[in-house]
Amino acid sequence: MARKVPVFLEPTKDRKIVVFGGGMVAYRKCVQFEGFDITVVSEKTVPGMEEVCDRIIIAHIDSADITRYLEGAFIAVAATDSKQLNAAITECARNTGCLINSAHGGGDILLPSTVRKNNYTVAVSSEGSVPAFPPYVARKIDELLGPEYDDMMELLKYLRSDLQERISEQPKRAEFLAKILADKDIWHKISAQDYDGAVTLARSIESKYESH
Repeated sequence: MARKVPVFLEPTKDRKIVVFGGGMVAYRKCVQFEGFDITVVSEKTVPGMEEVCDRIIIAHIDSADITRYLEGAFIAVAATDSKQLNAAITECARNTGCLINSAHGGGDILLPSTVRKNNYTVAVSSEGSVPAFPPYVARKIDELLGPEYDDMMELLKYLRSDLQERISEQPKRAEFLAKILADKDIWHKISAQDYDGAVTLARSIESKYESH
């Protein structure tokens, strides 16, 4: 199987997601696609489904009707409890040029386990081979990433806000920011919640890169 390309998508109500199925798998898919325009198609749904999607179409999913539901869809999600029906949804989605995520595999899109912090997100995927592995790794990563990483991101965003005016050459800007990330004294200041001290140290390093 070809390796997948990790991609982060911006959720927008201009992009339609059609989820086939109304069980807990479909529910979790809707939660993961929060922010998109989500339509659920199913004969019945679990409690709370209406809170995580934009509309619910109560209908028996017949293979002859799948293409009609996919009109205008950006991504289709095959989350029924039928492997055969999910395969039919996958085929229809591909025939219409729609991206597909399938609960039984074989789709274009895999939804990773994520560690979401204030300033960054880490995604983990086994690319469909062992579904139990990514959540385990994500929990381990979450334990390792303390609040100091968010604080470092705040510092970097502050430094980058007008960095182009002070360091005109892009390679030097990249080198400077890498230097900040590698500096143990700055990490120590951040861990000690001495943000002003971290800024002062960063500015002293920046002076060596500033354009004159």
